Amino acid sequence: MTLYLRPIALVDSPQAMEGGAVRIAGGLTYASHFALIRRDGARVVARQVLGAGDVPSALAALSGDDREEAQAQWDGLRASRKALQLGERQIRMDQPQVMGILNITPDSFSDGGRYGSDLEAALAHAGAMQEAGAAIIDIGGESTRPNAAPVWEGDEIARVVPVVEKLSVTGAAISVDTRRVGVMEAALAAGAGAGPQLWNDVSALRHDPRSLDYAAKAGIPVGLMHAPGRGEDLHADAHYSDVVLDVFDWLRERRDAAEAAGIARDMILLDPGIGFGKSLAENLALMNALPLFHALGCPLLVGASRKRMIGALSHEAPADQRLGGSLALALQMAAAGVQVIRVHDVAETAQALRVWRGMRDGALTDFSQIVD
Repeated sequence: MTLYLRPIALVDSPQAMEGGAVRIAGGLTYASHFALIRRDGARVVARQVLGAGDVPSALAALSGDDREEAQAQWDGLRASRKALQLGERQIRMDQPQVMGILNITPDSFSDGGRYGSDLEAALAHAGAMQEAGAAIIDIGGESTRPNAAPVWEGDEIARVVPVVEKLSVTGAAISVDTRRVGVMEAALAAGAGAGPQLWNDVSALRHDPRSLDYAAKAGIPVGLMHAPGRGEDLHADAHYSDVVLDVFDWLRERRDAAEAAGIARDMILLDPGIGFGKSLAENLALMNALPLFHALGCPLLVGASRKRMIGALSHEAPADQRLGGSLALALQMAAAGVQVIRVHDVAETAQALRVWRGMRDGALTDFSQIVD
């Protein structure tokens, strides 16, 4: 039997429920009700809806391992997330942060390889994203879209390292999006090693057998993303009995493997892998269930910018015409308490999040009440 504690009713502020709401992950998201879900194998066998004030007694009534796991999830939901120290930059995890995507590839699905062969253009774009509000720049030298051709490690290094070398001089917070230890080693040696930076691995440190050990010894934060496939095709072998709970279990296993290797929990970011081996319905289910993943006790890093699901919901709009859908998904992530939102359109996303933050702050200071 496996237990899950899922926030199911989010509110704008704790006073909206007269104090009967829990702050999620130390951020700007509050939940008033939770579902305690029991699963036996692949089958959900029970679902109990609890008000925030009823959760402690319900957990106390559980026995043995069930109580321990449910309590760990309850603690994970309520614990504040420690700020990330990326180089000279401290990235707070108590509010949504924008991660700007910089694809140094000739076959990017989103920008047609615009920055793959022009170092100056890539650096100018990175600078523009920083000025527009990106807290982190995520540099990738390999396309991970469906059916993308694999990239030789040497080519990936040749694409990524010059950008890292130049960008690190500016003091930018840098993330390197790679599955390969050799690429991460070269990036750190090139300048990202000025301080701990972020290794954003779409294979969740599975692709290279040295990855877990290297990340632990390097002392760098890691982003672990769910993808069903192994080897070169991360989109393969996608079979789910319940996509939300299956991905939760998978990410818990990768979190535990990272901790067992010596990576501290506050150095682990978890990503449900929107668009990787998931159907439209499965992607939507994950987007609606994002608050559940805070129960794993790690910051969340989620990217859905310009992805295929937006085209599927908007008359097959091409990738460069998916801004509206990308913003809708980014705001859904913010409302769910996601700490790092990975996007292509930084200026528009940052503006949307500033307005969202203003409304959330307004809700926190709204003390309207009946006066006798």
